[in-house]
Amino acid sequence: MSDRRIIETLRLAADPAGIDAAAQLLRAGGLVALPTETVYGLCADARDDRAVARIFQAKGRPHFNPLIVHVPGPAEAARYVAWSDDADRLASAFWPGPLTLVLPLRDGHGLSPLVTAGLDTLAVRAPAHPLMRDVLRAFGGPLAGPSANPSGRISPTTADHVMAGLASRIEAVLDGGACGVGVESTIVGLFDTPTLLRPGGLPREAIEACLGAPLADPADGGPLTAPGQMTSHYAPGAAVRLNATEWQEGELRLGFGAVDSDLNLSPSGDLVEAAANLFGHLHRLDAMEGERIAVSPIPDTGLGQAINDRLRRAAAPR
Repeated sequence: MSDRRIIETLRLAADPAGIDAAAQLLRAGGLVALPTETVYGLCADARDDRAVARIFQAKGRPHFNPLIVHVPGPAEAARYVAWSDDADRLASAFWPGPLTLVLPLRDGHGLSPLVTAGLDTLAVRAPAHPLMRDVLRAFGGPLAGPSANPSGRISPTTADHVMAGLASRIEAVLDGGACGVGVESTIVGLFDTPTLLRPGGLPREAIEACLGAPLADPADGGPLTAPGQMTSHYAPGAAVRLNATEWQEGELRLGFGAVDSDLNLSPSGDLVEAAANLFGHLHRLDAMEGERIAVSPIPDTGLGQAINDRLRRAAAPR
């Protein structure tokens, strides 16, 4: 069977039959988009070289960009990475949930080397979405799972978003409705000094409070050490203008707070609501086919850090 053929992408229901079908497709080396609390992930058996290679092919993702591996919890994670006291502290507080930990690979881990992009570390997390957890249990192994969208484009928070970007390239999407958090997981590297590699659905302040110490920031211009670090990413077709305090003629307007706009992330200024709406609103504005999207200023605190990170990458030259 050639990976270049057109695939009839199934839309699986959120019921026991759909969960079982998803697990069977994954065991057969297929690609299945699964809902998580953050965004939909494009999942494959993390131990299967061919299946993992198909993730990169379907997304058009560069092979130097590593993937997150999803597991049910710390016991399963410790099969693949060298677990640590800091990992145990953070997992106890925030797993299952929107936190990814990057730790040294364990000898004999058995994962495809494509997952780590040749690095000696692995990004691993335990997702909270009940459907994703059901599939992990039914499948019985680790699932590699970047966001289920063409590489560099807006991340998917509904099954419709997945179908719009990847239909005919993957075997199925399990329809779990809209994702609750709406931005990808926070990624923390547990190196000599715990480091915030990517802001996300768990605020930095909560992680620092748990560790009792500030997180370091990655060095500018360093190599990719975790998913989601590429400069241009999460991009709509239109150009993006940030921190717009007034609108210009012909722009599509993405507001925040009490402003007149085409779509508003949160009229009340609620960052949780704004994060949940971010990618869905960008998808809707992208469908309007304007030349530019202008975005209101977003406070750079709490979940605002993750929102601004995604918007800066969406606005980067490409």
